[in-house]
Amino acid sequence: MTDIIFRTGEATVLAVEGQSTDAMPELVIGKVDGPVGTAFASMLGQSVGHPRMFVVRDLNQAVKPATMMTTKVTVQNEAYVELLGGVVQGAVGDAILDSVIEGVIPKDQVDDLCIIVTLWLDPRCATDENVDKADLYRTNYEGMKLALARAMKGEPTIDELIANRKTVKHYALDGVVEY
Repeated sequence: MTDIIFRTGEATVLAVEGQSTDAMPELVIGKVDGPVGTAFASMLGQSVGHPRMFVVRDLNQAVKPATMMTTKVTVQNEAYVELLGGVVQGAVGDAILDSVIEGVIPKDQVDDLCIIVTLWLDPRCATDENVDKADLYRTNYEGMKLALARAMKGEPTIDELIANRKTVKHYALDGVVEY
């Protein structure tokens, strides 16, 4: 059995054109009796504007490993909460369960692990009467699966980061910094 103490993963999955449904999950996964478990337990309770909730696939269907989710954006309206606690939460839950089914997360360790995930949900989604909920599901499902896979594989490796140091740059630095 591999000892999973503290692993991190992140991903970005872009929306279809014309939508603001990009997903950018960032997560930690680790043992319940380690630093991730301590952080998980300390998140029980609420923080104004940043709700914390267990990830459930539906009523009475909390995922395993136990997962706590929160948003990177300050919540300002009920429509945002409904999307976060509905479509986004469902997508994240399905991605976690499918990651167990596919062997990315070891099935025999689900009760020994926990996950904390912070999620990007663009505030424009809550005010867009034409928000594509199917795309919101797709981006969050794909993003969560990719972030989990990266965490479990330790990707990107330090060798990959070193190899692409001069060829990959943050999008916000385009035209700002020369390489």
